Amino acid sequence: MELIDAIKARHSVRKYSDKPIEVTKVAELKATVERINADTGLNIQLVLEEPKAFASGMWKYGQFSGVKNYFVMAGPKGKEAEEKIGYYGEELVLLAQTLGLNTCWVGLTYKKIPGTFTLREDDTVHCVIALGYGTNPGVQHPQKPVENFYESDGVPPEWFRSGLEAALLAPTAVNQQKFKFILHPGNVVETKTLFSMAGYTHIDLGIVKYHFEIGAGKENFIWQ
Repeated sequence: MELIDAIKARHSVRKYSDKPIEVTKVAELKATVERINADTGLNIQLVLEEPKAFASGMWKYGQFSGVKNYFVMAGPKGKEAEEKIGYYGEELVLLAQTLGLNTCWVGLTYKKIPGTFTLREDDTVHCVIALGYGTNPGVQHPQKPVENFYESDGVPPEWFRSGLEAALLAPTAVNQQKFKFILHPGNVVETKTLFSMAGYTHIDLGIVKYHFEIGAGKENFIWQ
């Protein structure tokens, strides 16, 4: 499965079966986590067969069931780290999709279980990503027009529109989509976050930027 196909197939899934993740798939996920951590300074960890994080009262709000595998998205504090969490977390999400697994970004409706992961002195847990075999593939949210999400002098090129279309398929907190892309001369692309009561806008921005790169093709533009 190509990444653009994974983007189209991926939907947030909250209900999971008891089917364990195969050893070969776990190995690929862990290898990717190790590479990301080494390259970025993040402290992402894969927790397997641990049902307690989604067994408290908070899970009812998010309507989760059967979650026992998840990525702990940990790293330094600050906006830069948050954007990295989103960008590289979505790399893991789409990798999982290509492996036939389902996922869901989770900001609040989980419990931190002592002993399941380790933090460095200045780390914080930004969020987690539920992982496993969903009991259903999830559903696509209604899409807003791409014109709501960009600024450009004149009609943007096809690669830019393709990037936006991929970005609009990205998961964001409470489906808020509080971002905008700005196309400058020379195929320079700027991004900015918009005000949100829900927060998580910098994590969301990292997620949508990863999608944009896949849809637009990184060879077609440079980030400002």
